[in-house]
Amino acid sequence: MMTPTKFLRASAPAIAFLGASTLAALAVDPTGTWFSDKGSMSVTNCSGGMCATIASLKEPNDPRTGRPKTDSQNADPGKRNRPLVGVQVFTAMPQGPNKWSGRLYNYEDGKTYDATIFLEGANTLKMQGCVLFVCQTRTLTRKN
Repeated sequence: MMTPTKFLRASAPAIAFLGASTLAALAVDPTGTWFSDKGSMSVTNCSGGMCATIASLKEPNDPRTGRPKTDSQNADPGKRNRPLVGVQVFTAMPQGPNKWSGRLYNYEDGKTYDATIFLEGANTLKMQGCVLFVCQTRTLTRKN
């Protein structure tokens, strides 16, 4: 007769496999177009993680010039005249199911922050950028 301890030892690899399979099944694909109050971002796979670029802006033109908004706050003067649409705003590597960690570029102040990106369900993506103990979170939604 098999004791409970022997049973657990014998079945541990199967339990581990099933657990990993279940976690993989719960992971949601973050690729696609995500919307916020400021516009939309296109999320794609890149280098084993994910990247996002600005796809559209709710107010695409600079009210002062009437021309498309540029990356005017960028710390690199050579990038300040590039259009904001198409600018990569984050790169992140997986940290578990539905969670990524990486760098988030804030075009409003031209700075890059450590960030955590996570999915809350299939259609809600949250980006959280932090400096020391102060964090800000932006919520994006996916439209089907």
